[in-house]
Amino acid sequence: MPALVNYTGDDEFHSGGRLFSIGSHVDVYCPPRKRPRISAPFACSGNQENQTSIEILPDECLFEIFRRLPGGKERSSAACVSKKWLSLLTSIRKAEICKRDESEKLDKNVVASVSDDVEMTSCDEDADGYLTRCLEGKKATDLRLAAIAVGTNGHGGLGKLSIRGNKYTCGVTNFGLSAIAHGCPSLRSLSLWNVPSVGDEGLLEIARECRSLEKLELCHCPSISNKGLIAIAENCPNLTSLNIESCLKIGNEGLQAVGKFCPKLQCISIKDCPLVRDQGISSLLSSASSVLTRVKLQALNITDFSLAVIGHYGKAVTNLVLSGLQSVSEKGFWVMGNAQGLEKLVSLTIASCGGVTDVSLEAVGKGCVNLKQMCLRKCCFVSDNGLVAFAKAAGSLEILQLEECNRVSQSGIIGALSNCATKMKSLTLVKCMGIKDMGLEMPMLSPCNSLRSLSIRNCPGVGNASLAMLGKLCPQLQHIDLSGLYGMTDVGIFPLLESCEAGLVKVNLSGCLNLTDEVVLALTRLHGETLELLSLDGCRKITDASLVAIADNCVFLSDLDVSKCAITDIGIAALSHAEQLNLRVLSLSSCSEISNKSMPSLKKLGKTLVGLNLQNCNSISSSTVARLVESLWRCDILA
Repeated sequence: MPALVNYTGDDEFHSGGRLFSIGSHVDVYCPPRKRPRISAPFACSGNQENQTSIEILPDECLFEIFRRLPGGKERSSAACVSKKWLSLLTSIRKAEICKRDESEKLDKNVVASVSDDVEMTSCDEDADGYLTRCLEGKKATDLRLAAIAVGTNGHGGLGKLSIRGNKYTCGVTNFGLSAIAHGCPSLRSLSLWNVPSVGDEGLLEIARECRSLEKLELCHCPSISNKGLIAIAENCPNLTSLNIESCLKIGNEGLQAVGKFCPKLQCISIKDCPLVRDQGISSLLSSASSVLTRVKLQALNITDFSLAVIGHYGKAVTNLVLSGLQSVSEKGFWVMGNAQGLEKLVSLTIASCGGVTDVSLEAVGKGCVNLKQMCLRKCCFVSDNGLVAFAKAAGSLEILQLEECNRVSQSGIIGALSNCATKMKSLTLVKCMGIKDMGLEMPMLSPCNSLRSLSIRNCPGVGNASLAMLGKLCPQLQHIDLSGLYGMTDVGIFPLLESCEAGLVKVNLSGCLNLTDEVVLALTRLHGETLELLSLDGCRKITDASLVAIADNCVFLSDLDVSKCAITDIGIAALSHAEQLNLRVLSLSSCSEISNKSMPSLKKLGKTLVGLNLQNCNSISSSTVARLVESLWRCDILA
């Protein structure tokens, strides 16, 4: 070994497979016409005369030296010498490193710096005790991956690796992924996003070397095909989670292999893969039916047949997401519900599927007897009749979310609530244009005492009458979100506030332009002892009077947002004088009337604050903000 290190280039080298001598102690045999061990993609070029003497050694000699280095620290130091040495070190598999008796302590910060191209590579330890690394954008390069592979090799390699490139660069190629495969055979989780230069070759190396792989995520990887996915399936039997998105070359054959060779698969997500059809989905689901618990299928060219397979074989499925399935008709959803196989399904999300109608929705409700959470987005053929029938059939339903379901009216919402009066805990309505105030009185229905959370966001037809009726129907509300209801006035929200018997904890009134201080006075008087979060962002008629009421009545308020409100320094001073108030987060964004005079009050409030938003407060100078940042060092200040 010393002879190799101190070699000065005086000895003769002979080819043809003969034995040649380096110094007086080491003999090396080179077989004839042997190919180099690696082809370094970033090896430095230069004059042979300018290279140090050890650089002219054949790769085979350097390989034998490097694999005998005593530990990870020494290999990391060698990798810092040149890009050629780094390339050689990444070609050494863990199994090829000469073993020795040593007890090295795990260092959470591994230095792997190569020339001027690699910065310090920090590998953090996650909750499972595995080293984890995430490379994003310009930092996602082969050079950094090679440095990580060498630097962590002595500690067992990475457990989790995430690479997020972009379409403008091709920093990561098959070489970088191969380096990780050789240096990190214990890799458990691999995520690849936007890496067009990584193809089957890199994934094949991962499959050969990282047989403990459990989670694989391939998003926008146009060069990876069925060949790479089949290799993963055949060599990684512990795979439990697979996420494939916008991979144009992955289709049925890859999914069939996963179903056949991965008996532990629990979670599958497939989105926007045009080659994936019924054959691949049905094979995967039927093969993994006993352990598959989470299924997400989005924007795929599958038909009613796939949904029938889900309904029949999905006996272990607890979470199901179906989105953008344009070729699935009413029959598909009807068969899925009537197959009676989704008996363990707890959460179901259906979005942008024209096959969801009143008839098929009722069938789903009857077939999913343990369904607790239902989300319908952009299901334009669902009306009041279907929603009420579904609520009657789904006896365990606790959470209902409707988004852009424009055929559902106030009548359907009230009917659904009355049919789930004992179990419904949360109702969310977003951009449902069909919900409008009804002129006629609704018949008196039994109250839904179980409902704790009501969210109605950006539904312009919801006005005073609807809110008053919901207040009577849901007396035990604790969380309300009425953001974006610009048609609501003080008159409409008063009955809702007065009907909430349990005491409101979280209230979001953002964007309710017509509300005044009277609402805040009523809210703090009725619920000041329970209120913890209040958002009045964009309520331009709210003034200092509201802050005075908050300071006088709110005991547990920790999060307050009065952005774009008409408050001044007087209101901030009132908050700072409240003895019982312990705000953690305060947002004053775009409050133009708050000036430098509020600095003492903000410093006093800052004793408990961890977040303060002063963005677009143009009357507060930058020097005042700088002093606040210096004084409130525990608080995250946005300005």
